[in-house]
Amino acid sequence: MRIAEISVRIPAPRSGAPWEEVRSSLMSQLPGRAWPIRFAVVASTREVWECEVGVIEDIGTARGGAIQPIFDLRRRTAEDTRQFTAVLLVPTGIGSEIGGHAGDAMPVAALAATVADTLVLHPNVVNGSDIMELPANALYVEGSVVSRLLAGTVALRPVRSNRVLTVIDDHEMRRYTDDAINTVSAARVSFGMDASDVYPLHPRVRLTSRYTKSGRAVGEVSELDGLLQLLDLHRGEYDAVALSTQISVPFNFHLDYYTAQGSMVNPWGGVEAILTHALSSLYDVPTAHAPMLESPDVENIDVGVVDPRMAAEAISTSFFTCVMKGLHRSPAVVRLHGTPPEGTVAAEQVSCLIIPDKVIGLPVLAALEQGIPVIAVRENENILDNDLAQLPWHHNQLFVVDNYWEAIGVMAALRAGIEPGIVRRPIPPTREIAPAARARQAAAAAAGHTGAHDGQVRTQS
Repeated sequence: MRIAEISVRIPAPRSGAPWEEVRSSLMSQLPGRAWPIRFAVVASTREVWECEVGVIEDIGTARGGAIQPIFDLRRRTAEDTRQFTAVLLVPTGIGSEIGGHAGDAMPVAALAATVADTLVLHPNVVNGSDIMELPANALYVEGSVVSRLLAGTVALRPVRSNRVLTVIDDHEMRRYTDDAINTVSAARVSFGMDASDVYPLHPRVRLTSRYTKSGRAVGEVSELDGLLQLLDLHRGEYDAVALSTQISVPFNFHLDYYTAQGSMVNPWGGVEAILTHALSSLYDVPTAHAPMLESPDVENIDVGVVDPRMAAEAISTSFFTCVMKGLHRSPAVVRLHGTPPEGTVAAEQVSCLIIPDKVIGLPVLAALEQGIPVIAVRENENILDNDLAQLPWHHNQLFVVDNYWEAIGVMAALRAGIEPGIVRRPIPPTREIAPAARARQAAAAAAGHTGAHDGQVRTQS
C-alpha cells in the first residue's frame, strides 16, 4: 500500500451546486485502485480546475470498504442556532503567510475562540512543535475529519480525555527515540494523559516529502503494513493515535527553509497530512504526526536567529509535545447515517468557516452546499491561484476580508444576526425588484445559477 498525491484536470463546474459535478469528474479520472482521501484545487479558471488529490493506492477490498468516501454528503436542513460554532482552517503545504510554519496561527485561534461558543480547528493551525496553546473551547480535529464534518457525514463527540496510542520510529540513534518517549512521559505527568505505552516501529513507515508543479508541499508514504498491523492488533484499546517518525527531505532543505524568511513552503507538513488523512479515514480516530530528527548532521545545523514564525521549530527537540497536547482531548469521530446524536457537533451546528483567500477544497465545497457562511482572509497569502467569487455562492454566503481582525468582526456580526455590510458605509440602496427582473431571477434559479455572479459576494474592504 502506498499513499501519494496525483494531479488531475477537471472541467470547471457549471451548476449552482457543484459538489456532485466535481465528484463525478474527479472519480472518472482516478486510477481504478486509487482511493481519494484529500483534494485541493491549486489553480482554476471558468473553464478548467487544476486539482491535486491525495490517494491510497492498492488499498485492497477489505480496507477500501472501511473508508467513508470523501464525496459522501448528508445535507443539513437548517443551522442549529443554540450555539455559535466556527471552523478555522489553514490548509497544510500551501505556504500560508499566517499558520503556514510552526503554530503561528495560534493567536488567530485564540482571538476567534473569543467570538465562538465552540471553535473547530485542525492541527496545522496550532501545532508549534514543542509549543502549543489550545483555547479551552476549541476542538482539535484532523483535517479529513473536518471535511467530513462539514459534509455532514460525521459528528464530533467531545471527550474528557483519550487513550492515546503512541507510535514512533525505532531510530538507529537511540537518543531520538528517547526524546520521543520522554515527551510522552512529560505529557503524562503535565497533562495527566493516558499514554503509558509507546510502540517503536521496525521496519519504519517511509515518508518522503516533495513539491508538486504548483509548489504545494506533498509527499509519498510507503511501507505502511507494520503500522496498520499494529493499529489493527490494538483496535479498541485506544481513542487516538500519535506518531513521531522521520521524514526524508533533501539535506539542504533544513537550512534553506529557515533562511528563506518565509518564502519557502514548509516541506514537512504536506506528507504528514496525507498520512494522518489516511489513518483517520481508515480508523475513524483522531490522528496527528510530528517529524523526528533524522541524524546528528541535521540536529547540528546552526540556523541562527530565524523568522519568528519558525522559532518554535528552531528551539524544539522532539517536535512532539503539540501532538500529545492536541490529542489529549481531541473529540471522538461518530459516523452519521441520520440525525446526529444529542451532545455532538455536526454540520447542523456549524455557523461559519474561516479560511485563507483562494482556498478551494472539500471544506469549502461542502460549506457551499450546506449554506454555511465562508469568511476568506486576503492577508493570509498563499501559492494557490483561485478566485472564490467564481463559485455559485448564495446571497451573503461569502465574505472576503482583508485580515483576521475583520474576519472576527464578521463572525461577531453573524453571531448577532446582523448583516455584516450594514455596519459599513455607504449602505447600498434598498432595491425594488420589478416583475420582469423577478422573472429573470426565477429563470436563473431554475437553471441552477445563484448568488456570486449577481454581485452578491460581500467584500469587506
